[in-house]
Amino acid sequence: MAVYNPKSLKAEEFINDEEILATLEYAEKNKNNAELIDEILEKARPKKNGNGVSCAGLTHREASVLLACEIPEKIQKIYEIAEEIKLAFYGNRIVIFAPLYLSNYCVNGCVYCPYHMKNKHIARKKLTQEEVKAEVIALQDMGHKRLAIEAGEDPKNNPIEYILECIKTIYSVHHKNGDIRRVNVNIAATTVENYRKLKEAGIGTYILFQETYHKQSYLQLHPTGPKHDYDYHTEAMDRAMEGGIDDVGLGVLFGLEMYKYEFAGLIMHAEHLEAVHGVGPHTISVPRVKRADDIDPDAFDNSISDEIFEKITACIRLAVPYTGMIISTRETEEVRTKLLRLGVSQVSGGSRTSVGGYTQEERPHDTEQFDVSDQRTLDEVVAWLMENGHIPSFCTACYREGRTGDRFMSLCKNGQIINCCHPNALMTLTEYLVDYASERTKEIGFRMIDDEIEKVTKDKVKQLAKQNIEDIKNSNRRDFRF
Repeated sequence: MAVYNPKSLKAEEFINDEEILATLEYAEKNKNNAELIDEILEKARPKKNGNGVSCAGLTHREASVLLACEIPEKIQKIYEIAEEIKLAFYGNRIVIFAPLYLSNYCVNGCVYCPYHMKNKHIARKKLTQEEVKAEVIALQDMGHKRLAIEAGEDPKNNPIEYILECIKTIYSVHHKNGDIRRVNVNIAATTVENYRKLKEAGIGTYILFQETYHKQSYLQLHPTGPKHDYDYHTEAMDRAMEGGIDDVGLGVLFGLEMYKYEFAGLIMHAEHLEAVHGVGPHTISVPRVKRADDIDPDAFDNSISDEIFEKITACIRLAVPYTGMIISTRETEEVRTKLLRLGVSQVSGGSRTSVGGYTQEERPHDTEQFDVSDQRTLDEVVAWLMENGHIPSFCTACYREGRTGDRFMSLCKNGQIINCCHPNALMTLTEYLVDYASERTKEIGFRMIDDEIEKVTKDKVKQLAKQNIEDIKNSNRRDFRF
């Protein structure tokens, strides 16, 4: 019988079924324990110290109690503290990215994904390097600087050499004033050697969704293919970090299994990375099962309501305060608006989830991985963010200045974000406004920049940022960063 041990490198020990079940029992027993809930909320609240603001975070058991809580005024307090934490460590910045689908060839049998091997009527496509260039130019013409590349698992069609070649191609494209400055990678679990190759290729974050932490369900949902190996998949982040990748991104696909089980497993995974490597996940994504070619989300009986989804997001923010949170265009504008308040720090915009979709005038559906609920253009997303008081950020400075892993976390924890990420966000927003934005978006954006630059506390940084912003407006000089 496996024993729970967050420092273990064995999946069954750091994601331990007995510990999760005991956690859920503890949470159920204490879901209306107002005194305990108040203690947990007080622990989670940001505290001022000599260096700025600090946050204790929560254990998987403490966070699970909050998720189970049924007391309306306590739930409201969870949301209020989530917003406090978000503003304390990320300010009102929202990082923007887009997915780029390279290939939908896949040898796995995942029952929730239309790319599964038995799907014989979906169009299979793999981008050539010329097609990759064309997609990148289309994304640059929208204004994107950060991509997350996606590909099915297929050793023949999508070997690591193909992924590396695509990364090299993406970074090589310089179109007008456009550059892709950060490529995040979302591909199947692989070897330490291959993770080293990805690191050497200059990737940003390595992202891998667990899908579900419930091992029995995982095996049923992945009946065939290399992804069927639960342990190999679950231990992938340790191999990635061993391969030198500082920033890794976790996520589960909510709706496949009971959400409270998934939540506990997700926080335990974050605790494990902290215990073993000294730094938790750089990001956590919170996708939900969505309709796609031959996939009906109603076939999964663990789907969650918008209200529960909001609660999950807020509780993750309290549990792992320094971790970025990502919400994709799987969700509607309405849902994304609410989640931005509760802790989300990254959103995709103008996304197409089909292979080769950005170069086509009409949104193609024949190779989509899932239906896109938020189909607005990037310009519309940028304007929406600003109208809701958020700064759209295209910044990639930390990654390129070596502020990754524990170095980024220390910057976040000591309160220096306002003098680094805040001006960087405003300078990259200026680039977007000058080069790509509609007149309406420019009007909103330049007004916001004038207001937000005054929040930078270090006068030298503020004055230099103002000068850089003027240089961006009046010349072709780009890519200023602190």
